[in-house]
Amino acid sequence: MKHLVFACFLGWTFISSAQWDGNTSPTYPELIEIYKGLETEHDEIELYEMGPSDYGLPIYVVLINAAQDSTESFEKARNGTTLLINNAIHPGEPDGINACLIWIDDWIEAGKPSDIPTIAIIPAYNVGGMMNRSSTSRANQVGPEEYGFRGNAQNLDLNRDFIKMDSKNMETFAKIYHALDPDVFIDTHVSNGADYQYTMTYIASVRERMAPSLAYLMHDEMIPKLHEKCSEGGFDLTPYVHTRNAVPENGIEVFNDLPRYAMGYASLFNAISFTTETHMLKPFPQRVQATHTFLTATIDWMKENKKVIELNRKEAKEWDLSLSTFHYNYELQNDSIPMIFKGFEHSYPKSTITGEPRLKYHRDKPYEKEVPYFNHYVAQDSMQIPPYFFVGGQCDEVIKRLQANKVEMRVADAEERIYASQFRVTAFKSGNQPYEGHFLHREIDCELEGMYVNVKPGDVIIPMNQANRRFILSVLIPDAPDSYFAWNYFDSYVQQKEYFSPYVFEDVAAKMLEEDAHLKKEFEIKKETDPEFAKSTWAQLYFLYKRSPYYEPTHNLLPVGTIKPVEQR
Repeated sequence: MKHLVFACFLGWTFISSAQWDGNTSPTYPELIEIYKGLETEHDEIELYEMGPSDYGLPIYVVLINAAQDSTESFEKARNGTTLLINNAIHPGEPDGINACLIWIDDWIEAGKPSDIPTIAIIPAYNVGGMMNRSSTSRANQVGPEEYGFRGNAQNLDLNRDFIKMDSKNMETFAKIYHALDPDVFIDTHVSNGADYQYTMTYIASVRERMAPSLAYLMHDEMIPKLHEKCSEGGFDLTPYVHTRNAVPENGIEVFNDLPRYAMGYASLFNAISFTTETHMLKPFPQRVQATHTFLTATIDWMKENKKVIELNRKEAKEWDLSLSTFHYNYELQNDSIPMIFKGFEHSYPKSTITGEPRLKYHRDKPYEKEVPYFNHYVAQDSMQIPPYFFVGGQCDEVIKRLQANKVEMRVADAEERIYASQFRVTAFKSGNQPYEGHFLHREIDCELEGMYVNVKPGDVIIPMNQANRRFILSVLIPDAPDSYFAWNYFDSYVQQKEYFSPYVFEDVAAKMLEEDAHLKKEFEIKKETDPEFAKSTWAQLYFLYKRSPYYEPTHNLLPVGTIKPVEQR
């Protein structure tokens, strides 16, 4: 499945990682060449080619302090304490690339101490974006001299692809992720947005969505230590500056790490997950050093807390399996707490270009003061977790994605008639413009309808007493924000296939009203209370058509549902 990539070939020249503390960042070929050289010179560093990218070049993972054997190394990572660092998902933000190379140099110079956790690094995830280099695509960013592009070879933003899996990159990432089952995951980025004094900010998983043991460990133990260690290293930390209304003084909001994002995806599998966001307007070498400091602080904390990390993750997984209710659709609340913030004063002078007020920060007027911090999320919806889900075997793309994420399932090999509950979509809205190759659905309403279902050969039955149940629930419940329905994988089922000719159905409708007094009353009330309805011949006939035996019963009915054991029905 995986093979070690050796760097013993003619014409190879080692490029030292020590040169990457300046204003340059390596190209993708240079970067892989560096790691091949490190692997050749150091037994403790292993390089694995894990699968393709959309560009055609492979994606690699580097293992440091592993077991020096492909099978044993991944087994050690899964069973021990492991950090996974993902670099260059946005290759125009290469701070993590350089920071990892510098950290490896430091570790080698320190004698390659073995008391650290297993460190796994994806050198550059967005290979296509890495190959598309320039010095002009990041208008708001200071350095480096050249960098890659945000879109991949398909022009996808890969940090929106972790559920929909449109890219070969994500297929490879899923293979890497589940081979490692990391305890801590870090996705390295550079921010956009406000101006302020900090070089490094971070996004941490929404506390309310986490298992209690991990929420406590991350937010009450780990994050305060990271603040302390990074401050000692010369870089104060603050949560990601996601402003409520343009400027930090109006409030900073905790970012909603949905599963479409790298760290939100990792959170579904009970990893402690961060996105690092260095500040775009700080010089590139300074941003790299801040990222290096954050990574070093994380590794040091993990080294000191291996046992508690493993224990709390074990408790989190057990807690997941004990849940009877799944909560979802979390919304940020309007209550806030005060947070000390180091920013710059701002004003709105008249623009010399537009003649309108423009936002201007004054770096000569720094401040340190309290700002509102909105950090409380509450679930708006919940669902009793069923013993089983089922998915129609015709849903190849959905089943393929479930399998890529190690979801256990049984494939039916014979026809069977069972009583189940099937999801019917009752309302949804879609955007007018494509979003990452999809017309993402939102404001989804659905209900479960009890009915007899013919399970056919190829349909899959998914038991919910399995480790990845939070992922399963997040993608199969239609009104979850990143469900497979939201991402358009069931769109054919919400398109009506049969209609009527008004001149033909007119007589049928008249007979329905004549024979059903209750229907007639409902119809008349609708006309009296809805002026638009009263003026529309089509709306009135369609109202009656939907209540007739001719309306297709499968319209809006998804080939997804839940099953209870016989004794619970």
